[in-house]
Amino acid sequence: MTTIDSTTMTRRRSAAKIVGAISAVGAAVAVAGLGTLGGFTDSTSPVGTKVDTGVLSIDVSAPGGSATVPFSGGQMLAGDSRTHVIDLVNDGTTALAGITLKTWATSSSILDQDAVNGLQLKAESCSVAWDRSGATPTCAGTVRTYFSLPIIVNNVALTATAALAPGATDHLKLTAALPASASGDAFEGATSALNFQFTGTQRAGGAR
Repeated sequence: MTTIDSTTMTRRRSAAKIVGAISAVGAAVAVAGLGTLGGFTDSTSPVGTKVDTGVLSIDVSAPGGSATVPFSGGQMLAGDSRTHVIDLVNDGTTALAGITLKTWATSSSILDQDAVNGLQLKAESCSVAWDRSGATPTCAGTVRTYFSLPIIVNNVALTATAALAPGATDHLKLTAALPASASGDAFEGATSALNFQFTGTQRAGGAR
């Protein structure tokens, strides 16, 4: 079964490279127990660059402009999956060279430690907003898959993301799945709390 937690997204600044980062607690998953409702919440203040000519900022929000991305809980057994749709927005004035996703466990268990039988994460992009009117989100445009990997990823690139240009939006769908092979006593009652962090890196400067 799934329990969901929530926390406030943060942005950070690095002297070595200008980075806009957003952090959120994702899903805490358990085979047994009561589910809850949580979400991603973005911060409101942008990250400033070292110069006055541009602002580097990325923003995660629910489709339609909401600041909270709901992630419904409930029972999650072997073979189940949970999907949520978010808009990844470049709300700054500076183009980005790339955006990566990093996840890590703040409370770890076999669910995130077992790369084969534990939770798997799939990230997809739609060229238009995802249609959430049905049981699962559908895309009327073109779907691209960024990756399908174990739930713990370390700065995986969202290659050619649509959110690189200022004001641009990438319509993302994140799916956490518990494989059918996740069976046995070790998985019963297991819970993991996860952080999701998107990081946007400033493009290289050039002559003007």
